[in-house]
Amino acid sequence: MTDDPAGAYPQHWEADVLLADGGAVHIRPAAPTDGPAIMAMHERMSDRTRYLRYFQAVSRISPAQLAVYTDVDHVSSVGLVAELGGQLIAAGSYHRDPTRPDTAEVAFVVEDAHQRRGLGSILLEHLAAAAQERGIKRFTAEVLGENQTMLRVFIDAGYAVTREFSSGVVDLAFDIKPTESSLAVITSREFRAESRSIARLLAPRSVAVIGASNETRKLGHAVLVNLLRAGFTGPVYPVNPETLSVQGVRAYKSVLDIPDPVDIAVVTVPAASVAQVLESCRIKGVHGLVVVTGGFADADADTDLAGDGAAAQRRMVALARANGMRVVGPNCLGLVNTDPGVRLNATLAPVVPPPGRVGFFCQSGALGIAILADAASRGLGLSSFVSAGNRADVSGNDLLQFWHSDDRTEVVLLYLESFGNPRKFARLARTLARDKPVIAVKSGRHALVSPGLAASSAAVSDTAVATLFAQSGVIRTDTLGEAFDAAQLLAHQPIPAGNRVAILGNSSALGVLALDACIEAGLVVVDEVPVDFGVNVSPGDLGAAVRVAVGRVDVDAVVVVYVPPVAIPGQAHAEALKEAARGARVPVVTTFLAVDGLAEALTVPGEDGGAARGSVPSYRTPERAVAALAHAVRYGAWRSRPAGSIPELDGVDAGRARELVTALRAKDPRDRALTDAELVELLDCYGIGILPFETADTAADVVAAAERIGYPVALKAYDLTWRHRYDQLGVRLSLGDADQVAVAYDDLADAGMPQVYIQAMAPRERGVLPTVLAVTSDPSFGALVSFGIGGVATELLHDLAYQAVPLTDVDAEDLIKAPKAAPLLTGYRGGPVVDQAAVVDLALRLSALADDLPEISELLLEPVLLGPAGASVTGATGRIGPPGVRPDVRRRLR
Repeated sequence: MTDDPAGAYPQHWEADVLLADGGAVHIRPAAPTDGPAIMAMHERMSDRTRYLRYFQAVSRISPAQLAVYTDVDHVSSVGLVAELGGQLIAAGSYHRDPTRPDTAEVAFVVEDAHQRRGLGSILLEHLAAAAQERGIKRFTAEVLGENQTMLRVFIDAGYAVTREFSSGVVDLAFDIKPTESSLAVITSREFRAESRSIARLLAPRSVAVIGASNETRKLGHAVLVNLLRAGFTGPVYPVNPETLSVQGVRAYKSVLDIPDPVDIAVVTVPAASVAQVLESCRIKGVHGLVVVTGGFADADADTDLAGDGAAAQRRMVALARANGMRVVGPNCLGLVNTDPGVRLNATLAPVVPPPGRVGFFCQSGALGIAILADAASRGLGLSSFVSAGNRADVSGNDLLQFWHSDDRTEVVLLYLESFGNPRKFARLARTLARDKPVIAVKSGRHALVSPGLAASSAAVSDTAVATLFAQSGVIRTDTLGEAFDAAQLLAHQPIPAGNRVAILGNSSALGVLALDACIEAGLVVVDEVPVDFGVNVSPGDLGAAVRVAVGRVDVDAVVVVYVPPVAIPGQAHAEALKEAARGARVPVVTTFLAVDGLAEALTVPGEDGGAARGSVPSYRTPERAVAALAHAVRYGAWRSRPAGSIPELDGVDAGRARELVTALRAKDPRDRALTDAELVELLDCYGIGILPFETADTAADVVAAAERIGYPVALKAYDLTWRHRYDQLGVRLSLGDADQVAVAYDDLADAGMPQVYIQAMAPRERGVLPTVLAVTSDPSFGALVSFGIGGVATELLHDLAYQAVPLTDVDAEDLIKAPKAAPLLTGYRGGPVVDQAAVVDLALRLSALADDLPEISELLLEPVLLGPAGASVTGATGRIGPPGVRPDVRRRLR
């Protein structure tokens, strides 16, 4: 579809959205053919609903009332409908005021059975977004004064609404430009809807296993056995048309034969049968599908029909969402919820960890069984676990929303192979990490050698991933074992407030290993040496020493190393350590070697049967204990820093920039370099000015251009290769008159550079530094802003710092301070202190541009001359093409 005033509409106006209760619906523009469906919707409405909408008793809407929704041109008038299960359940529209082209009247109606699910608010959000694209800035509405529900929709939307009351009708008016308040409302609604959507999957009242089997080698057998073995607290319904019972439980030929409601269905039948199963689940009113079966997008790389599996996967998800269902998978391991009130193990894994405080998302289905077994062997307790497989619908981003609100989850652990919507991930992770630690393992850090793995992994650079995680407060580990170690500490011990560590124990050898590990990790050992109490230290003395250490104001964490002497079991020492650490304000970790019953001795039992806070994590080596502690220290430092905010920048005209980019793409949709004129206009939209310049290729034209610009000027070769040589062969600076310009041009022309830039010189100051600012975009990840000090050495050493878009004010300041050469900005060896605020401002403007315009794939400002009095941009290059990554749109799914 194209953005066509003749009647077509932009494709992104269609969206799957989540309602307040977690159910899904499809929003799309209305069409003339929707007339009968809208009529049918009105017939299902109560007299009261029709009266509140049309201000009079209406038994059947008139052709004029129907035309409000269907007679629309998608420019001056737009109609949207909400579709669920093949029926329209809500409709809304706006119509431009012919006397005030920037104003439109908005109205909508929701079928009775679906009221109070947030549909009115969602229609308002989508209509406002469409209206802004069509140049409308203000909405008006008329609402009966007694229609308090509809009034709340407008008032609670976060806009500055004016109200006038006359003859029982309230006239409303408000600007629809997003505000901090309206965005907060949308974000809050997104959070609640996605959280509840996942809660419906993880805490079902009943489960059907479609494809359940008595044959031990089949997926349906494993899932059913695991559900029964875990003691799921609701009914389990095997579905198998060829048998009367499975594992002693009555079986049903179809999900439609089950007499009671079904919340989720675990699908284990072959891919070719999933469409038929989905249709049955649609009719049954199932809330969610867990599709363990593979053979969808995951199979495309292994067949001659590349794309068929992905297409079938898209059809499955579209149909599920259109009928209110969420989909986990396909090609996934399943779901686990260790809550004693649920006890759900809807996975292929026979061994799952005990109850605990860690929420675990694992993208891989194939590795999931081994990963869960490894976590269980380490005693890492989980609150819940989700394996999303192909992530056709439910993704890690959904789980981040759920775990943020889940009281049983205190730490989030992610095993990721790729990012679905990295911008949304960054936003959600940054918010969650302020309250709960987020630990992530990202596979594919290096070049992939397996063709199958390459097909399922996003081509995201390790720099981009590292930037995303660091900026969002995510604790990144290289291995799952390292992630489990960090999770055990953070789930049971306090977050350290600093990096000062006390090392105690009865082994000088282990103490020295811990000391070395601390120094290498950037931790400071208090008193500079470990404290060794001797091999025969008593439990009482060890406990007393730990109490002293955790009470010291100059200690932020304690490491205890202990080797039991011969014939001393060590449990008493472990118990003494646990009691001494209980309630401490600082974390305590330990390495107890060869102690039987250690886990029980160091564990504080929780009400759910798992380990509670106050349990002391023990590691096999001091190095592992210190590595986990170092992760916690860095996380604590990140969390203690100001969160920062995205500032409002003066001189920014994002609307004009969007119009410019749209026009450029319409003129030439290919990926191409931007011209100088296009760059100047685009940068001007964001308040970024380039020193005045012209181009010329004859001596007379060069001199004339210099006269127009004003002296002093610089001449620079048009070709970048000449312009950025180390010996500056292609540049002539500080030319003060026409004679100097003519001589300089002759030199450049004689050297093979007849086409040149003539540019105004930057203000001459002592200590001006050349710097480089750039935007780069990864097709799977999004945009990064980079900064570095100019110069050959910096280029050779790649001394650049990166931050992910969008930058907060704190991110921008961190970006400028991060390069190794950054001390040059602050008076290194007596040099001048340059205006860092000016380059921070430039970085924020580049971030805003990249965030608003994903079509700009590259943008380089070089050099940016930075001195004590400010920054001067003297050169820019860029590229425009198809947008490389999906935007983070809060009002729609994924």
